[in-house]
Amino acid sequence: MTEHDISFEVKFVHRLRQTDDVSQADFPVLESVLHSEQSESSPPKVLFCLDSNLESGEFATALIAQMRTSDRMRLVREPMIVPGGESCKNSEHTLRDLLAAINSHDLDRRSYIIVAGGGAVLDAVGFAAAIAHRGVRLIRLPSTTLAQADSGVGVKNAINYFEKKNWIGSFAVPWAVFNDTAILKTLPDRDFRSGLTEAVKVALLKDAAFFDFLRKSANQLRRRVVDVSQEAIARSCQLHLDHITAGGDPFEALEARPLDFGHWSAHRMEPMSNYALRHGEAVGIGVALDTLYSARKFGFPTPLAHAVCRTLADLGTPLWCDQLDTPDDVLQGLEEFRQHLGGRLTVTMLKNPGEAINVHEIDLPVMKSCIDELREIAKPQTA
Repeated sequence: MTEHDISFEVKFVHRLRQTDDVSQADFPVLESVLHSEQSESSPPKVLFCLDSNLESGEFATALIAQMRTSDRMRLVREPMIVPGGESCKNSEHTLRDLLAAINSHDLDRRSYIIVAGGGAVLDAVGFAAAIAHRGVRLIRLPSTTLAQADSGVGVKNAINYFEKKNWIGSFAVPWAVFNDTAILKTLPDRDFRSGLTEAVKVALLKDAAFFDFLRKSANQLRRRVVDVSQEAIARSCQLHLDHITAGGDPFEALEARPLDFGHWSAHRMEPMSNYALRHGEAVGIGVALDTLYSARKFGFPTPLAHAVCRTLADLGTPLWCDQLDTPDDVLQGLEEFRQHLGGRLTVTMLKNPGEAINVHEIDLPVMKSCIDELREIAKPQTA
């Protein structure tokens, strides 16, 4: 018998560009990433996919006009409009349409799909790009604070299936990501504010000073003060990117998923609400809940746990949802979380800001008590 266990590494390049307005003066930056490794003399084929929430806005109109007249890319068709929000992930219909477009326009592994939109649209389009020809180059233009602060620089793509979040998906490193300031002007206040919950999450996990900044700046962030918002999004994005690129298990081969702090309940509450609850809102509630649990079980300072809840409320995101009225149903999310990763249950909790631990059991009576505590904390917000 012969056995060969050979470890090897694959080199990836993660290109992040932070621009003021890629639809106008910064458009050449977008053109340049199309040619960073392009050996062919002819312009590459580009399929442009656009979140329906952006379709009639000035940003999309200006960007499309630039693309049509560029001599450094060849649009294969008019922009493909993808339904915005979670609906594009809740069946395979959007995915099939995307794959049909890739096929009918003969895109290949050196072609590009450029997608502008929120996290759900990035997920669906990214999954189609990842499985067509085993990988068509993908350029993301996240249009929400949530996507710019977190998922836009991630390497995960998925659609929902069996009424479970992200049940079908892939890991694939995007060719490039553009965090653009101008595109965020299209965002409603509700989505702008709720998207900042991922910044609170990653600050608690990795950077106590950043959480202090968010706590002190929460009211400015709620009012969308530009320079403060840019700083918060940029720091959150950098912390997520560092985790992905500096040995943070980007393809989730290990038990723990520290960047999913607060997500076991969030991923359960979203489908329970028929996705009326925004992902960022669900994450905010999940972060509050797991912070309270960390205070009860692992010594996280109780006053600081309450400060986390106040910070989320000051950002303008809810601390409560109707789904928590049936806690046993929410707690089913623990088993779904375990199945999604495989192996034993592993949930990230906190001892202090910047000091995360992994636990393999949840004390269900204590977690239910934390739900009751969160209900009381949330009352002034909803009164």
